[in-house]
Amino acid sequence: MSGEAEQDAIFNDEVVETMNAIGIKSVRTAFKSPWQNGIAERFVGCCHRDLLDHVIALNEHHLKRLMRDYVEYFHEDRTHLGLAKETPAGRPKESNPSAPCKVVALPRLGGLHHRYRLAA
Repeated sequence: MSGEAEQDAIFNDEVVETMNAIGIKSVRTAFKSPWQNGIAERFVGCCHRDLLDHVIALNEHHLKRLMRDYVEYFHEDRTHLGLAKETPAGRPKESNPSAPCKVVALPRLGGLHHRYRLAA
C-alpha cells in the first residue's frame, strides 16, 4: 500500500481490519511507485476470476468468510505458474504411483474449485 493510498479518504481503519480478518498482511510500497502494486492487482484479478465472478456475497459477513476461504485456497491449494506449479505455502507434490490408483476430489470454496489427491 502506498503512502498516497493511506492518505486517501477511502483508505481507513476498516480496510486494515478487514485485511487482517481475512489473513492478508499489508506491506507498504514506496511512495509514487505504482509498479509495486502489480502483485496486489494480480491477486485482486485472480480473486474476481476464481471466486467473485461466480458467487454473490449476501452480506459483509458472508463476503469476509468467502475471502478468508479464498486466501486459504490461494495459498494452500491453488498452483501458480510463476512458482513452477507449486503453491505459495509449499504443499509437497504427490509422487506418481507405480500402480493404478483412484484420484479423490476435495472440494474447495463450496465446490467451486477442487484439490485433487491420490487415494491411499
